[in-house]
Amino acid sequence: MSGRTLLLLLTVCAHHARCQRKPTVSMLPTLKEIFIGDLFYLRCDTTSPVKWYFNDEEQLQQTGNTWKFTVASPKHSGSYQCEHNGRKSDTFPIDVVDFSPMASLTINTGHPVMQSGRAVILQLDNEEGLQGWRCRVYRRANETKTIKFKLKSNKTADIYTEMRSGVPETIFWCTNRTQGDRSNQIIIRTSDKALSLEMYPLPAVIGESLTLKCLVWGTDQISNAVFYKDDNVLSEATSTFVISKVTEVTQGRYKCEATYTHKAYISGPPYHETSDVQDVLVQAPPAKAVLSVDSGLLSCSCPQCRSDFSHRWYYKSDSQSWESVVGDSHLMAPRRSGTYACRAVRNNRKSFLSNTYVYDSHGGPSLPLIILFILLPLAGTLISAAVCYTLWKKRHSPGPIYEDVALRLQDGGDRYETVRKGGREAEYDTLNKGAAGGERKEADYQALEKGEMKEGVYHTLGTEGETGAQGGYEALKKAGMKEGVYHTLGTEGNRGPGRVQKH
Repeated sequence: MSGRTLLLLLTVCAHHARCQRKPTVSMLPTLKEIFIGDLFYLRCDTTSPVKWYFNDEEQLQQTGNTWKFTVASPKHSGSYQCEHNGRKSDTFPIDVVDFSPMASLTINTGHPVMQSGRAVILQLDNEEGLQGWRCRVYRRANETKTIKFKLKSNKTADIYTEMRSGVPETIFWCTNRTQGDRSNQIIIRTSDKALSLEMYPLPAVIGESLTLKCLVWGTDQISNAVFYKDDNVLSEATSTFVISKVTEVTQGRYKCEATYTHKAYISGPPYHETSDVQDVLVQAPPAKAVLSVDSGLLSCSCPQCRSDFSHRWYYKSDSQSWESVVGDSHLMAPRRSGTYACRAVRNNRKSFLSNTYVYDSHGGPSLPLIILFILLPLAGTLISAAVCYTLWKKRHSPGPIYEDVALRLQDGGDRYETVRKGGREAEYDTLNKGAAGGERKEADYQALEKGEMKEGVYHTLGTEGETGAQGGYEALKKAGMKEGVYHTLGTEGNRGPGRVQKH
């Protein structure tokens, strides 16, 4: 047998063996636990076409060897299989958790849509500390790597990264050493245009608000903007479009068209451009804590949580970000003026932040004090009248006249003491600091140029190879999210004296 014939025979045998073997389903990027809102892919390690099965039911709309899940939801929990040439893979289980991971990853400097070559700084926060944590990036199939980060404290770190050309979307997330604890994902998309449609970097939540913005690199002088959904005009006026209440029909493909100039503009026509199309993704409301008030006490509950969840309280004043309040009881007595919220936590997961309440400790006295202050003058009048009556009666009595003795309160002291509000304030810990944001001006990004960022200031984690079995997801709203721009965690209402007000 000639060498060429032997080589051909070996090639045919290898192809036959490959066709006969059972296909395998894998996840990209590899996530040890999937949280609501995550983005991931299922991949069948064969060539297309393939058949996909979910809980033993064929999914006719999926024919390629890769299945993309843009917004993970509990409805995606179940078993998956792929089939090629009549052979089915083993089942691949998926379990989507209806909570958020404990750590929070936000955009500190940059935008959800960036130009290629631009830099972004992400911020990682974890109340339990960041010892042994590492951050990862997924850019394309089989490319999951660790990236550098710089610790700012034992609970906060900055991650510096540069957006690569030709990569339409990049997924970032961070985990601890065992990958049992992790952060949410942040997805940043790239565009080579000066104009882009910006939105909240996480999926919009049904029932909440959503703000879309038409932004231009280097200027905020936009004279006119038009927003489109699926090529239908939604609005034509300012550079901002607000969807007050997100529903399932909000999901779709959006873009904006703008007319703008730059500060150095002197003559000639203004610029006119249309942004790239962006997908607005929508998710069902996740497990969320509920804050209520009764008799001056704040109470935190979570209808969707198990009984073994504990509670955490958060506080902020008008000029501060959220701070963690010491204590894990479901009840709390507010001590200082400001906005309060809570969430339920258990192991490596937490509920979404609750509704907010505003408390004013500098108002008028409480009702019992008001009643007491009203009764004090009345009591004094009654005592004076009793003293006068006693003296008059003694002087007009037929019996012996004794020396006048002034009526005194028992024990020689005043029975009434000034009632004062007491108790020291509780101790507080710093929570997540919100991400800064603003218009896209060139000055905002000068500090991010690659040449000005010294890698020596970062703690090197090393890089991983291709993701195999290893790998590692606000709002706040809202730590790290722009309250005026994206959907709002809560707003302050009018403050009444000496009481808690609901928003």
